[in-house]
Amino acid sequence: MQTLNLPGVALRIRNKREKQEVFDSVRKKFVALTQEEWVRQHFIHYLTDHRNVPHSLITVETSLHYHRLKKRSDIVVYGKDGSPCLIVECKAPEVAVTQAVFDQVAMYNMALKVPYLAVTNGMVHFACYIDHDTGEIIFLKEIPVYEEMLKR
Repeated sequence: MQTLNLPGVALRIRNKREKQEVFDSVRKKFVALTQEEWVRQHFIHYLTDHRNVPHSLITVETSLHYHRLKKRSDIVVYGKDGSPCLIVECKAPEVAVTQAVFDQVAMYNMALKVPYLAVTNGMVHFACYIDHDTGEIIFLKEIPVYEEMLKR
């Protein structure tokens, strides 16, 4: 798999029936190792190891509903009170982070109303803060550490 623009991490990988699987520390199981999953697992470790997000407050491939449509968000981080505070949309490294990717995560946010959004393909990352009272969107250089996220 490709080296990403994220901190390195030793992921548990195994071969099963001629396919590779990676251990997802959030879901506590092995899952198919795709390019997107490679990015997702690295980003999870970035959140837990470098942004101090507790594993127990992360969900992966969370189902949500938006106008009768059933969607799945890649990563959702929750506050200590159980309310969602960050949605992350992951793409494979060869997928460009375009306006369509932002539109996808913004659509998910219509259902969850989180203050922080992030998109990544493992090479390029964008994060923003949304003030839902004023509608202001502020792009950030990086995702804040967990305790800072909770202050907004």
